[in-house]
Amino acid sequence: MTLYRGTFLDTPVAGALRALDGVLQVEDGVVVARGPAEDFPAADVDLRGGVVLPGLVDTHVHFPQVRAIGGLGMPLLDWLDECALPEEARLAAPDYAASVAAEFVDGLARAGTTTALVFGSHFAQAVDALFTEAARVGLRVTSGLVVSDRLLPPELLTSPERALDEGRALAERWHGVGRARYAVTPRFSLSCSTSMLESCASVLEAVPGAFFTSHVNENLAEVAAVADLHGGYVDSYDRFGLLGPASVLAHDVHPTDAELAVLGSRGTAVAHCPTSNAALGSGLFPLRRHRAAGVRVALGSDVGAGTGFCLLKEGLQAYFGQRLLGDEGEPLTPADLLHLATAAGADALGLPDVGHLSVGMRFDAVWVRPTDGCTLDVALRTAAGPDAALAKVFALAGPPDMAGVWVDGTRIRG
Repeated sequence: MTLYRGTFLDTPVAGALRALDGVLQVEDGVVVARGPAEDFPAADVDLRGGVVLPGLVDTHVHFPQVRAIGGLGMPLLDWLDECALPEEARLAAPDYAASVAAEFVDGLARAGTTTALVFGSHFAQAVDALFTEAARVGLRVTSGLVVSDRLLPPELLTSPERALDEGRALAERWHGVGRARYAVTPRFSLSCSTSMLESCASVLEAVPGAFFTSHVNENLAEVAAVADLHGGYVDSYDRFGLLGPASVLAHDVHPTDAELAVLGSRGTAVAHCPTSNAALGSGLFPLRRHRAAGVRVALGSDVGAGTGFCLLKEGLQAYFGQRLLGDEGEPLTPADLLHLATAAGADALGLPDVGHLSVGMRFDAVWVRPTDGCTLDVALRTAAGPDAALAKVFALAGPPDMAGVWVDGTRIRG
């Protein structure tokens, strides 16, 4: 049993911030009690100063693109050709893949991300390296082999038959082992034939509990190219039975109303990636339209088109984007931002026991504790209340302020 003393902020219910200046009691990685400090013996771990948030949940991030961050000034398809795809091809070398896996997992942990849906690699041994490193550090990772059979550099292409064999083998090694789960991952339907998408459906059917993830409606030129090859973008996945409650599609900046209706009816979630959308000039995300259609939305960092691993920055950028949409935007409060970065992500990833700090939940947490005297420290010490403190965290905090990170009650950083 461990007693943690601090100021705990979470959002079990969307849009409603809950604050506790008190104690959480954790046993075997699970919160078993919470309440005022006077109701408990002296705490074992003092987390006062700053705030404690649930572990952050990233629903879209690319493992092979750590070293591609910062490729600014290009739209999506040019950025892929010049920055992302050449770097992804380098992961064919096992030693290179292992070093990138270490950098990637460390980057997530430093940013307070405890759970992630990760776009893996086109190379099976690199996906093994990712799962191995995530297990060593202790992160919750859902990932898989990225597959394509056209329109990419030849070294990144595979066949539907090989994709099926390698996907099933990876799932057999990793799916449900520790905190790992498998995700069927076509890069996007633009780079996949109908035979490849059928192969993806076969892997999904063969692996109970597996997830499905890909991209959709990110960039207007991409959307037009998919239309020429497949017709509708959402339909290019839906016709193969790839969309359901265990599916997460990234971006969806340019959906039609009909596509939103399909996503809502299938229970498919969307990973909103605000810094990537801004950096690539893809557009402003229509959050209000998604919510009106009943589509679940959470946050993704989309490293490396995104500008870093920190979901606090993604939340702030999401806030900016909705403000810029004016009457078409969805006004977001600090509580909304925290929910998008935690509980909404856990819901999108089918993890009912993470995402907030209620009794019965796993103790995945991040202690945001700034250096004494820095601007964030001053802002938190003078905040008018929990909502104001949380707003200042989203406005000012980053990885250097993450003083401690826990997964299942085990401290993995700090």
